[in-house]
Amino acid sequence: MISDKRPLLYLLSFSLVLTGCRDERTANSTPSAQETPGATATDLLAYEQNTVEVAEEQQDGVVFVTRLNQPQGTLYDPNSNPTGSEAQPSGSGSGFFIDGEGYALTNYHVIEGADQVSVRLHGSNREFPARVVGTAPDYDLALLKTEVPDDLYDPMELGDSDQVKVGQKAIALGAPFGLEFTVTQGIISAKNRVIPTGMQGIPQNSIQTDTAINPGNSGGPLVTSNGRVIGVNTQILSPGTAQSGVGQNAGVGFAIPINVAKALLTRLKAGEEISVPRIGVGGIPIQALDAATRQQLGLPDSGVLVQEVAPGGPAADAGLQVGNQRTQVGDTTLTLGGDIITEVDDRPVTTLTDVQSVLVTKQPGESVTLTVLRDGEPVELQLALTAPEGTR
Repeated sequence: MISDKRPLLYLLSFSLVLTGCRDERTANSTPSAQETPGATATDLLAYEQNTVEVAEEQQDGVVFVTRLNQPQGTLYDPNSNPTGSEAQPSGSGSGFFIDGEGYALTNYHVIEGADQVSVRLHGSNREFPARVVGTAPDYDLALLKTEVPDDLYDPMELGDSDQVKVGQKAIALGAPFGLEFTVTQGIISAKNRVIPTGMQGIPQNSIQTDTAINPGNSGGPLVTSNGRVIGVNTQILSPGTAQSGVGQNAGVGFAIPINVAKALLTRLKAGEEISVPRIGVGGIPIQALDAATRQQLGLPDSGVLVQEVAPGGPAADAGLQVGNQRTQVGDTTLTLGGDIITEVDDRPVTTLTDVQSVLVTKQPGESVTLTVLRDGEPVELQLALTAPEGTR
């Protein structure tokens, strides 16, 4: 049974609704302690100085992204209203420039459903139009083409997320809660943390950090002490019982590894709508059954027992088989006698998440190899991957 008090994952875009947070001091109020002069650069520890330098050097690569929508009951006509002056802000997030051509990366959920998008730079109130060029909803990524002059920003250097070490310093840049440019720091808490990602909640690897990230940080960069981007901030894990409201930072944040984004950039620039290939199979992890049940049913200790195969999908075309023997195990009806998936591309499979972790690295036109047990004997099946229906 799953507890209703489990922590919840929250996407980090920010709806433009202000709460009643204000400074209670007045012009006549007196500080409780005597103010002291601010620290000078020479007072900073090396660790602090590094953070200051990263913030100063990278601030011109970060953008504040605003999602704009027409008021309900009105239609957007770009010909009669090219500036979109009637469009109203409906949400916000962050992003960052990846090159000198005006391309900026952000989260898909930041711009999802937008009639228009605008971006603003650090230290400026000027809004620049942006166009959504390519999207990857399953990866929660989107690429914008902005109209920002190239002398107003500095693109950020993309690092290698495969080289990230647990415990190393991490710095988040962005605009939480719609605030001006904000910097927070922490460490890399874990690598390869599997969380539901994208609009379909497909399990994927992420970088876990305790760096404070909040609603509005979505799409902003997570960088190392050398200023290189290693991740795109996307979600936080927040206690569902938080009295101060849901979606608050609790020291458990997640970023999409930048290597995932780098692998998709060419297709995003080409205007593709990128989705994780589907193979059309449903199954039950055998490890979910206790040892006595597995022995009684003659099942191995691990693998995925195939329960359904979608007609016309890659799995069906490759000949993956479902059994026809029905049995009841507790509240679950199992179909026995079919294939048991044990490996995908020579990697062990214990759940369908293991299969998904390989599929997220693939694209339509490529293939994967499933190793299955059929009547106790290993069989290899080659699956030609296709894009889900409705994508381009």
